[in-house]
Amino acid sequence: MTDNRNTILAVILSGFVLIAWQYFYNMPAMEKQRAQQQAQAELQKTTPQPTASATPGATPQAGSTAQPSTPSANQQAQPVQSRDTAIAASPRVKIETPRIAGSISLKGGRIDDVALVQFRETVDPKSPPIILYSPSGTAEPYYAEFGWVPATGVTAKLPDAQTVWQQEGSGSLTPTTPVLLKWDNGEGLNFRRTISVDDHYLFTVKDEVSNVGNAPVTLYPFALISRHGTPQVSGYYILHEGLIGYLDGLQEYAYKKIDEARTVNFKATNGWLGMTDKYWASALLPDTSAQIQARFSSNPSGNVHTYQTDYLLDPVTVAIGGSATANARLFAGAKEASVVGINFPLAGHGGYNKELGLNHFDLLIDWGWFYFITKPMFLGLDFFYRFFGNFGISILLVTVIVKLLFFPLANKSYASMAKMKSVQPQLQALKERYPDDKVKQQQEMMEIYRKEKINPVAGCLPVVIQIPVFFSLYKVLFVTIEMRHAPFFGWIKDLSAPDPTNLFTLFGLIPFDPTTIPVFGHYLALGIWPIIMGITMWFQMKLNPTPPDPTQQMIFNWMPLIFTFMLAGFPAGLVIYWAWNNTLSVLQQSYIMRRNGVKVELFDNIRNSFKKKLTTEAT
Repeated sequence: MTDNRNTILAVILSGFVLIAWQYFYNMPAMEKQRAQQQAQAELQKTTPQPTASATPGATPQAGSTAQPSTPSANQQAQPVQSRDTAIAASPRVKIETPRIAGSISLKGGRIDDVALVQFRETVDPKSPPIILYSPSGTAEPYYAEFGWVPATGVTAKLPDAQTVWQQEGSGSLTPTTPVLLKWDNGEGLNFRRTISVDDHYLFTVKDEVSNVGNAPVTLYPFALISRHGTPQVSGYYILHEGLIGYLDGLQEYAYKKIDEARTVNFKATNGWLGMTDKYWASALLPDTSAQIQARFSSNPSGNVHTYQTDYLLDPVTVAIGGSATANARLFAGAKEASVVGINFPLAGHGGYNKELGLNHFDLLIDWGWFYFITKPMFLGLDFFYRFFGNFGISILLVTVIVKLLFFPLANKSYASMAKMKSVQPQLQALKERYPDDKVKQQQEMMEIYRKEKINPVAGCLPVVIQIPVFFSLYKVLFVTIEMRHAPFFGWIKDLSAPDPTNLFTLFGLIPFDPTTIPVFGHYLALGIWPIIMGITMWFQMKLNPTPPDPTQQMIFNWMPLIFTFMLAGFPAGLVIYWAWNNTLSVLQQSYIMRRNGVKVELFDNIRNSFKKKLTTEAT
């Protein structure tokens, strides 16, 4: 029974890792390669981008579900400009904050130029900053716009994407100096817009309209985020990238999904909506008491799709001599947990989620279905990072804490395994006494287990415990920006990326990238830390006696090598965790075995493995 159990456990565990590798690594890699090929094919067609005009033109009636119009599909195609050229083409007000550099376009009053100066494209601190927003006319327009939509029958001229606003005063937009814009429609309506920004990523927009004309006017306040062209996404199934919002529940639409749906409408109170990438996001945050008519949409123009999230507020009637005000907020930046907020007991990261009273804004970070494990894992790592300033050390310390938390359970498991090892001579005697009676063997074996108080499945518990910890750490390393470009020591400059060294290039001595070889090239990425992990796993396997069954021997002999290659493409932080966990497991199991009077045969088994190999080669 013990032999069968070990075989089944080994097969299940190997199958589990093979499936996980296929799911998290191979399939996304193939999908990403397919996306790159498709993108290259599109570029070869040299299809020009449409002009990014999101002029609201709908005429909703009170209580209707009409929304600001999306870019017209029959616009005149315009040549694609460089980002610098497009920015220089319109008058602007600079944005200068500790985390954001960019500008507001006075033409249209759009926030369409945002760069995140604290984050770089690569680990090189001199590499370009991350570009979030880009204006119309560039290859990838992405911006936020605010304003008013006329009600049915209203013919008044309203500010749109072509309107050129005037700045009152001068100076840049900073956390201490808001910007005031104004525009007169010449027909009795005066518009004022006050834009302020905090020292993180939150813009606040206050739109005012005063009526000095001869008739009342009914208007709908609106806000929108527009993104032209389908962005390249990571392609991982455990990560959502696309349109997102909390509108009477979490709403997630990948770009392909919204392409199929075209338009999805919502009505909600205390909601938010926007677009999310792996590490960056842009979201509209209306007043928490406001009832909004929200929409996700995708509008094709040739081969280019324009994605938009927008909302309308309830209409306001501006009486003669009266005025009206609409407030809006925009998040445009990095999905830092301390800024976005974590809705979790004792989290300590209130962020915007708590400060603004938002509804589950923490879900902007894709914590996954197992958030109740993932969030505590992140909080533990973040806690130690604040003390030591290194997430690699945090991973090592959190692993020790997890080991301590589960020590009583693991202690019973290893103790049971030690007892099981001590009765091996009795089990072998049973096989010799009843060589042809398997039923009798099982009966006597169970009787021995009962007398010795041995749980035959106890050896599975350490593996079962490690699986949720493994996936929670993988999720944290994969989705949290805090792990992006987080260094360890030596050659590990980014714990969220695979080990950059490679055995098949002799760790950089051979100037060739074997991963570019077709079909099996992605298997040829084997860094130093995956090798260390494989060695620690091999030690852990050798801590137990050699299984008598040849099939078991083969599985256990090959498993460390299989795991080494499977985990080579995983984040370095995860491989470091696995290697450290294996090392702690070897020490813990050795201690428990000695305490139970069982000989630790680690080095004997290693020595016997090499002797057996030399004997085989000699014959």
